[in-house]
Amino acid sequence: MLYHPRWEQEVQPLVEELLRVKRLRKIYLLDNSETKADSEWLVAKGRSKVRYMFLRANLGYGRAHNVALRESAYHQTELHLVMNSDIVVKADDIDAMHDWMLANPQVGQLMPRVLNPDGTQQYLAKRLPSPMDVFGRRFLPQWMTARRNRRYELRDLDLSRPVNAPYLSGCFMLLRTRAAVEAGLFDERYFMYPEDIDLTRTIHRNWLTLYYPAWNIVHGHVQASYRDKHMLWIHIRNICKYFNKWGWICDAERRQFNRALNQ
Repeated sequence: MLYHPRWEQEVQPLVEELLRVKRLRKIYLLDNSETKADSEWLVAKGRSKVRYMFLRANLGYGRAHNVALRESAYHQTELHLVMNSDIVVKADDIDAMHDWMLANPQVGQLMPRVLNPDGTQQYLAKRLPSPMDVFGRRFLPQWMTARRNRRYELRDLDLSRPVNAPYLSGCFMLLRTRAAVEAGLFDERYFMYPEDIDLTRTIHRNWLTLYYPAWNIVHGHVQASYRDKHMLWIHIRNICKYFNKWGWICDAERRQFNRALNQ
């Protein structure tokens, strides 16, 4: 999903790399921007596998991605990769992840190890959040939330090994299309932010949702809600929708999935 992206710096290099993926069938560029991009570079050099979709309005993260997911479901594409434009990934690694997923049919979703540009790890496989996990880490001093945040981000586990986590980041979601369809795709009531929690936990009911550190990707990780008050308000409003749906205090499934990580 794109919104006023940096075409030359991010999108074009990513598309060029993705076109090297041997298992690739189609690249969907879902543009939520208000103005259509100059897409001449997309049709050059016979890029028939790239489909640029100008959505004419900012539909939100999940609703935009559902456009492409429904097409994958219609064409019976077995795997569908949801990813941000600020991801750096090797084509050979995507092919390897694809083949591994096909060889492990019990896996509904996979996320590799995610690194910062400086090589440090981003902790994007998590437990399902409680309200304190979300609001505490955003508004309370770090010393008050450090222990809780460490547990929330699974830093108490051995992350050199695969983890069946109920919450995987939306920056890179290799989905089994059938699993995503069974889960109802992204919940379009969220404009942005908690849709990845929602989808992962729903897939997690019947499939493995794996953090799998055999491969690394690099993520720019803008964290817009930490810099922009408007994005912060969007984040708060949508995370409230999430807790209204699943439960603020009483969420039996959250307790069940999180406890399973300690076994």
